[in-house]
Amino acid sequence: MGYGLGAFLIALGLILALAVQDAVDGVDLQMIGWILTLVGLGVLILTAVTLNSSRRKGTVQTTTHPDGSVSERRTEHDL
Repeated sequence: MGYGLGAFLIALGLILALAVQDAVDGVDLQMIGWILTLVGLGVLILTAVTLNSSRRKGTVQTTTHPDGSVSERRTEHDL
């Protein structure tokens, strides 16, 4: 899955929903087109969220002070 699949599903869905005038008995091509468009948008959103979350890396720096107390410093940065 990726951006290509999402774009393909959106294009196919919009073609079926807006451009196809043929009718098939028992099948609503416009509804299938809108469903494919929504699925394509979902794929695009999931791909963006997944790729964005996996590109972050975090570190933790722990410091022990002479009095015995401990402090932590957390940092996050993009790869």
